[in-house]
Amino acid sequence: MADSETHDTATDVSNDSTATTSDEATRIGVDVGGTFTDVALSVDDRLVTAKVPSTDPQHLGVLEGLYKACERADIDPSEIDEFAHAMTVSVNALLERGGAKTALVTTEGFRDVLEIGRQDRPDLYDLEAEKPEPVVPRERRFEIDERTTPAGVETPVDPEDVRDLAATLRDRDVEAVAICLLHAYADPENEQLVAETLREELEVPVSASNEVLAEFREFERTSTTAVDAYVRPAIDTYVGRLVEEAEDAGVPAPQIMQANGGIADPETVREHAVTTTMSGPAAGVVGAAATVDDDDTEGLVTFDMGGTSSDVSLVRDGQAARTTDAEIAGLPIRTPMVDVNTVGAGGGSIAWVDAGGALRVGPQSSGADPGPACYGRGGTDPTVTDANVVLGYIGPETALGGEMTLDVEAAHDALERLADEAGLESALEAARGVYRVANATMTRTIRSVTVERGHDPREFALVAFGGAGPMHATALADSLEVNRVVVPRPGGVLSAFGLLAADESYDAVRTVGVGLDGAETTRLEDVYDDLVEDVLADASDREAARVERAADCRYAGQSFELTVPVDESVDPEAVATRFHEAHEQAYGYAMAESIEIVNLRATATVPGTDPVVRHDGAGDALVGTREAHFPGIGTEPRKATVYARDRLEAGATISGPAVLEQAESTTVVPPTWAGEIEADGTLVLTREGVDN
Repeated sequence: MADSETHDTATDVSNDSTATTSDEATRIGVDVGGTFTDVALSVDDRLVTAKVPSTDPQHLGVLEGLYKACERADIDPSEIDEFAHAMTVSVNALLERGGAKTALVTTEGFRDVLEIGRQDRPDLYDLEAEKPEPVVPRERRFEIDERTTPAGVETPVDPEDVRDLAATLRDRDVEAVAICLLHAYADPENEQLVAETLREELEVPVSASNEVLAEFREFERTSTTAVDAYVRPAIDTYVGRLVEEAEDAGVPAPQIMQANGGIADPETVREHAVTTTMSGPAAGVVGAAATVDDDDTEGLVTFDMGGTSSDVSLVRDGQAARTTDAEIAGLPIRTPMVDVNTVGAGGGSIAWVDAGGALRVGPQSSGADPGPACYGRGGTDPTVTDANVVLGYIGPETALGGEMTLDVEAAHDALERLADEAGLESALEAARGVYRVANATMTRTIRSVTVERGHDPREFALVAFGGAGPMHATALADSLEVNRVVVPRPGGVLSAFGLLAADESYDAVRTVGVGLDGAETTRLEDVYDDLVEDVLADASDREAARVERAADCRYAGQSFELTVPVDESVDPEAVATRFHEAHEQAYGYAMAESIEIVNLRATATVPGTDPVVRHDGAGDALVGTREAHFPGIGTEPRKATVYARDRLEAGATISGPAVLEQAESTTVVPPTWAGEIEADGTLVLTREGVDN
């Protein structure tokens, strides 16, 4: 996931901006990234931030960042009213295959569903391409005699068989169990009996598919349930320990960011661990939607470039794009989540030369320790950050976070070695190459969520955040012909800031599989009633919760669905109209075919309170000048004006070439771009000569 590129010290921006909420509660958000842990603290009329290296275990860095922010704000941690948190525990377990020793219980004859998967290939033209290994190996996949059809149970489960299986699982020392019986989404009776018996017999977490994902498609349902079981012990241990540590510090139990962009209480995510898989990136998109207005554009492309990777997503009509068709580490996960595309290109990504002599960047990262060569912590590999130092974007006099000074010579040495290996003339040429390669990788990722999905990126604004995002944003915009780049005031810690803006959110789904024309609305309403009760049961305030209903529909004979909203009472004609419109928008045409309702969905949202950032720049923002190189705009260096961004007054205008420095991030303004500071401190950059 993305995290901020630089800085390991707490930063107080209270002299330059304020964050207030309608209830004036003291709130803190802490986002753990692969390299750094970011903190945003809203207290009184101040926004205080902190950035510390991520740790293993993660809760140590969380607490360190929390204490640093409280120290800078001159408050005691016990004065915090609300604590929201995003982490990478579950996604790390999947990427590193470090989850629990998990067993899978399934219907006789379906033991190998996880391995068979779908009849597609990771790379169509690679004859040696291999699918990722299942999280549950074959020797820990067990069959049980039962049979359920979409019409109901035909062969009930024998409880004695389940108890015998429990003894086998106990002997195998399994740490978690996933249960996915055939058609349990339609009738969960057999699966519920198996789950209840195993929970009585074993002292390990048990994940049942009818509780995790009551939706058809056997492979995806099995995969999602297996992932839930696989990461559940790690989430349970981590969240439980963090709750205890927070209680010892006098801090409220953390609300945890889910992949769907909403927060939930600790017990809910401990029981539904799979919902945390894209926790951090979701928080960044929520932060972008909360701080940037998209009224004048088709929407926003969010670009979060940190130390380890870059995350890209879309925001339209103020709402983050969501999906139920996602993969992490090659594993299908069907729970609702913010639609984020991640690529291994961040500030700490290591540049290297492949066997064919081509310059490559990432996905390997130098992390926070030792970090890029310029950090002076023993790192020697050339990274994107080192290239930015050589290009002049990060100057030799820059003190990262106010304390960490740069080792410019080490950055030049690292790029010089890369130049020798790549056959380039100098460290500068290598830096130009690294910058271009990293930008090309990120441009492709942005195209994948825009052009490849029928969106014209030129109609969107690019919102750049993370420690490295604002350094690369205008170059990406040039490649995509995007004319507007927006850098939010708390852009260096926007994922942490997004936690302060997040709503509480819960989702439920159930497969019904009926034709719209002949559907019994009373049956659909009964299913909706159950779904609504499920999502409201987890809500902290049922009265304040807003419930939205939706349906996954398709034309008869199609293989995939589109989701459309459903009113408080099911109106088949309204559903049909919305589906035709959605199909035409997605594919360019509608059909005069009958429509099927495949799944019904319900979402409960308890609205949060957006922090309001006010900006009061002191006006004495000029730091000086330095030479900087701009690949694609000649080969000679340009004299760039350097500003302290926090001190720029609202209404101030910036003409490139310029560099705007903050404790958490740096913004680069090329010669062909200009910018203006808005009332809340947001920087809006536009290409000169373009009518925006």
